[in-house]
Amino acid sequence: MIPEIYPLLFKPILKDRIWGGTKLNSLLKKNISSETVGESWEISTVDGDVSEVANGILKGKSLDYLIDLAPEAILGTTVFKRFGKQFPLLFKFLDARLDLSIQVHPNDDFAQKHHNSFGKTEMWYVMQADENAKVIAGFNKIISVDEFVNTIEEKKIMSVLNVKTVSKGDVFFLETGTVHAIGAGLVIAEIQQTSDITYRLHDFDRVDEQGNERELHIDMALDTINFAKVNTHVVYEHNENQSNSIVDCSYFTTNFIPLDGHLSFNKNGNSFTVLMCVDGVFEIEYEGSTQHYSIGHTVLVPAGLKSFSIKGKASVLEIYVS
Repeated sequence: MIPEIYPLLFKPILKDRIWGGTKLNSLLKKNISSETVGESWEISTVDGDVSEVANGILKGKSLDYLIDLAPEAILGTTVFKRFGKQFPLLFKFLDARLDLSIQVHPNDDFAQKHHNSFGKTEMWYVMQADENAKVIAGFNKIISVDEFVNTIEEKKIMSVLNVKTVSKGDVFFLETGTVHAIGAGLVIAEIQQTSDITYRLHDFDRVDEQGNERELHIDMALDTINFAKVNTHVVYEHNENQSNSIVDCSYFTTNFIPLDGHLSFNKNGNSFTVLMCVDGVFEIEYEGSTQHYSIGHTVLVPAGLKSFSIKGKASVLEIYVS
């Protein structure tokens, strides 16, 4: 058993990326060390990138260690029954100074067969958007495999992709197989399955500091792409001091809480809850204690902590596994 159940913060795992910038520091106060930090992995159990507790009596302990000691208290009864001692989700903040590659992610079956991994269903919440910032999400028409391959070979892939100008608060839900890319000028909160499997289709002919292009994965991508036209943009309610449904899929449920006051939670112990602060400040009150958070904080409330409340003025994403 673990000595105490309380809301857990973790040390950010910062990732330098060719497309990254400095907004994770200027907007989210992450302690970055370069001009091209693209990702802050907030809660992760990806091999080699396992999160470490940053607060309280469990400071310094890894998330894997805590799950191993008390799987149902951390994960929840339903999550433990379904996934064993695996933490099924990965939480990130991303800063796209430049366009990300055009890419696609595999489903569970394909990822398990080829990588011994989960697939990668994901959603994006736009935290900040420069003027005319865009995302790519799916195709703009029905297209055949051969036609799509021709667009890649002729470097005309953009002509068949759905490009959308976005604003703060926009949400996109990307099922596996959806061709996509985050455009320049965006800060994104990303919720996804625990997977680091990405197949690049196009990288705008970029090279790294050594003059090398990044690897493309055309053959694997073509085996996983959904060529149907899909709607990825999610419209959701903004009822104050309530959990407003955004995404409810088999991998995660995400709600939006426009907090201006107080909201109480009484959970059933089936799943952990993650709260991502995407704007403002709030605090969690639980068992006579209080913890304070602000934009850029991602909090894991273990399943064993069933009753807690939040108060403040903030925009919060609430995530759990149904």
